[in-house]
Amino acid sequence: MIKKHWLLLLIPAFAACNLDNPSDKKDHKAYFDLEGYFKKEIARLQKANLVVNKTVITNGQAERKSLKIKNWKQELGIFVDADINKTSWNGSFNVTKTDSVQRFISDNKKIKVKQVEIASAGSKIKRIEIWIAVKNILYTSTDTLVYFPDSLYEIRKQQKIRLLSQKNYTVLGKLK
Repeated sequence: MIKKHWLLLLIPAFAACNLDNPSDKKDHKAYFDLEGYFKKEIARLQKANLVVNKTVITNGQAERKSLKIKNWKQELGIFVDADINKTSWNGSFNVTKTDSVQRFISDNKKIKVKQVEIASAGSKIKRIEIWIAVKNILYTSTDTLVYFPDSLYEIRKQQKIRLLSQKNYTVLGKLK
């Protein structure tokens, strides 16, 4: 009988526990949600099945093709990977905002994304530009990513591996 009373006392205690329901929580982002934005763009572009005039330039040698991108997730993956909302990066970016431009800048050596700039007109994004830099004892790399919705994307990479010559890559995709 005593066991039953304890059980009756424990039931309200368990009922009073606040179990967090993930659907009740809003996924708060400290900075602009690049990952979310580009995942939506990838889905939109995948569905649109557009023809892209794509130019790849490696150390000055250009190759141009007109094609349909089969895997936009892979094509724009570097933009998704540049998301600045990593928990460990919270508070590491200086934020400046005007009516038309948002800038997120970090000088932390451990953070590879150095700057994100989003230009907009009202709520419509016009341009996203991302600067990434990685430097260590053997390797230096700088990437500049530019995205104009419904128009073009550009990925420029400079890479220098110690004891080897510098390599420069550019991928330019113009949407038709």
